Amino acid sequence: MSALRRRISELESDLLRHQQDSNGRFRALAESAPLMIWIAGADAMCTYFNRAWLEFRGRRLEDETGNGWTAGLHPDDRDLFLEAYLKAFASRQPFHMQCRMLRSTGEFGWVEWSGVPHFDERGEYAGFLGSAVDVTERKRGFFAPDEVSARLVFSLTERERQVLVLIANGKSTKEAAVRLGISYKTCDSHRSRILEKLGVHETASMVRYAIRAGLVEP
Repeated sequence: MSALRRRISELESDLLRHQQDSNGRFRALAESAPLMIWIAGADAMCTYFNRAWLEFRGRRLEDETGNGWTAGLHPDDRDLFLEAYLKAFASRQPFHMQCRMLRSTGEFGWVEWSGVPHFDERGEYAGFLGSAVDVTERKRGFFAPDEVSARLVFSLTERERQVLVLIANGKSTKEAAVRLGISYKTCDSHRSRILEKLGVHETASMVRYAIRAGLVEP
């Protein structure tokens, strides 16, 4: 995991604790954070975006809440992104993905999304808490995701994509299993299914699919 992703994960954990402690304190923290922050209910409809997000988008909170934010998705990314987004909500699994969003400048920028499910004080599923990072500069010079590759990758289960990302980032099957808290046998089974679904026979080809789909960077 990169330093940026570790920082995002740490900040999301801090924000989630603050939200559970006090909604007022959470909002105060979120509004002052340079990181773009969003909250969605169990129905996947967004209920909150912080100031950083609204400045990035150049829109009002009432314009972005609900599914208003989806108007900013790049037409070429919209279907794939929303499919993966809704799958995460249905499975209540963390997600991490990239897409292009319309910025306040009228141009599209690359945004890296992360989201984790959160639960209320009774332990009931309440939706997702997430962050978004403008990675446009980091993406400059990289090719746009190949649609065919992206569709194949996003046809994988959430767990299979997690295994794919870890292996594509240089982790061994054993290391990926430890990172995900599953057995080596289970992780190796996921790896085998990934190869089968992608129609390839070796790790290098599997990694190329992850890169072409925009799931990881070259």
